[in-house]
Amino acid sequence: MILKYYEVNKVNISNFKYFIIYGENEGLKKEVIEKIRNNNEGKNISYEETQILKDKSNFFSEIKNKSLFDEKRIFLIERCTDKISEIVLEIYEEDSDDVLIFSCGILEKKSKIRKDLEKSKYVAVIPTYKDNSQSLINIAKNFFTEKKVSVSYETLNLLVNRCSGDRGYLRMELEKISNYLSDKKVISLKEILTLTNLSENYGAAELVDASLTKNISKTKEILNENNYSQEDTFLILRVFLQKTKKILNLLENLDKEKDVEKVISLHRPPIFWKDKPIIKKQLQLWTKKKIRELIIKLNEIEVEIKKNNSISLILMKNFVYEILNKDVNSSSL
Repeated sequence: MILKYYEVNKVNISNFKYFIIYGENEGLKKEVIEKIRNNNEGKNISYEETQILKDKSNFFSEIKNKSLFDEKRIFLIERCTDKISEIVLEIYEEDSDDVLIFSCGILEKKSKIRKDLEKSKYVAVIPTYKDNSQSLINIAKNFFTEKKVSVSYETLNLLVNRCSGDRGYLRMELEKISNYLSDKKVISLKEILTLTNLSENYGAAELVDASLTKNISKTKEILNENNYSQEDTFLILRVFLQKTKKILNLLENLDKEKDVEKVISLHRPPIFWKDKPIIKKQLQLWTKKKIRELIIKLNEIEVEIKKNNSISLILMKNFVYEILNKDVNSSSL
């Protein structure tokens, strides 16, 4: 059965056990997958298509072997192509209580997966085409309205034009802007230009992740390759604050639930698959005590930069190098 992405909220998707999500809009695809997961309770398990194609028997064994006492499972198979069509059809014939989500790229109309499953009332086939300009403008407009921030239509157009028809890119830019806003009530076109240009080289998030994972060479490369402005320092510090608070929250949850995979998968907002190895590394390196100390230091540095704006770049870079030299796991507290 073919569903439009907006129908995911309207139909009873608990009636479906199999989902084929395809198209070029990665941001929309992630939103749809999250909605499906939120509508189904169970353990999240992720695979790549290449993993399954290399070892089909292991995958089928996991699908078929389930104890009566096991909780329901939600399988997400990512980066699928028509190569996996035979496996999809074979699984479809199995009687299972689990939910299976196949996240695919562009599938042609003659694709075997689409051809065989679009007419099935048990399978939800959801295309995710590129967003049009108006839908992206509405997302951006709603963001600024919720933040109670005044923004020009020219600025909204600039944001939309830089997102290549993908709401995922737009949401990343809006998250970056959110970190920068703090208590601002107006944001200018010039500020948006500066913030979004930062992603053309190394973004603030990449600098923060490199330093928090103690990747000295990568951090130095990012600092040397970018010509940061004074405005960038506030963005970088706010991204630091956001990510350190996330690490602290995950470490606190690890005290209750020792399974790091489960703690990461249950975190809200969701942690994307590509960020999981970085997060795991950070959880290994940092302790609750050290991350709390870092959060306090971040607040102190921000106050110092506001008082000495002319040397903000020096203060920010000194802070980053201080993190690289810090003994982060000397205590288990």
